[in-house]
Amino acid sequence: MKAARIHQRDGEGLVYEDAPAPVHVTGDVVVEVRAASFVPDELNWPGTWVDRAGKDRTPSIPAHEVAGVVSEVHYGTTGFAVGDRVFGLTDWHRDGAAAEFVAVEARNLALLPAALDFTSAAALPLAGLTAWQGLFVHGGLQAGQRVVIHGAGGGTGLLAVQLAHDAGAHVIATGRAKAATIANESGACRFVDLEHDRLEDIEDVDLVFDTIGGDILARSAGLLRPGGALVSITAPPPVAPADGRTAFFIVEPNHEQLVELAQRAEAGRIRPHVGAVFPLADAARAFATKRGTLGKVVLQP
Repeated sequence: MKAARIHQRDGEGLVYEDAPAPVHVTGDVVVEVRAASFVPDELNWPGTWVDRAGKDRTPSIPAHEVAGVVSEVHYGTTGFAVGDRVFGLTDWHRDGAAAEFVAVEARNLALLPAALDFTSAAALPLAGLTAWQGLFVHGGLQAGQRVVIHGAGGGTGLLAVQLAHDAGAHVIATGRAKAATIANESGACRFVDLEHDRLEDIEDVDLVFDTIGGDILARSAGLLRPGGALVSITAPPPVAPADGRTAFFIVEPNHEQLVELAQRAEAGRIRPHVGAVFPLADAARAFATKRGTLGKVVLQP
């Protein structure tokens, strides 16, 4: 098969080349990839370079969000059949979906509704699960509460705005000015331009969900009412809110949450935003383009 692979940390990046067919194990399905997506810093993740035992596994294939069609079902696998349209996440320590085929644990996939196209579906798993877990699992967001979502121009931030709005929350989105229009269209009641507006003018919110980190994360504790929560996917919050709590988490695959996301997308309640689409052969350019792109970048074999 064809794949985009990276050979060494100090190499010239991704190479589009011939690669062996994916190795599958008990509980896997093999998916014929129709679309894949990624986050720009995943080439720096430990799992890109070593397996769970710490052994070198290069050359490795990145892009851990996948949408496609099941081409093989292996021993110990239930819930899927050849020909099923699916989407989900691949394991961080195994090859990803920047290829024509990928082996995925069945439990990390969900059926893709007919109303959703593969390109949109590939932009949903990682961003959608991160937003869901940040808002509802770690943040405990409820209808009527006020939530700040930092980084509303990114794939995760945009879905977080939509999910929070759909849940009945009052959403304040932040980011660079170019994200204002799409954040407001996605359900934000207010947009704060972090380059020109005062972050400290926001006050008395129940939850801050951070996808930016750094100084913005450190200053966010002061925005919360007593008992509020500061949740980040970038780093442990360095400042705790008064009479509140903090959480730092790394997203986990979750079949039931994928199903919930698919149902909301099918009903039009959320919509993953695809900022750019590249052929798989241009994967290196796609990774270089991702930073600064509103929404997700998608690869198509």
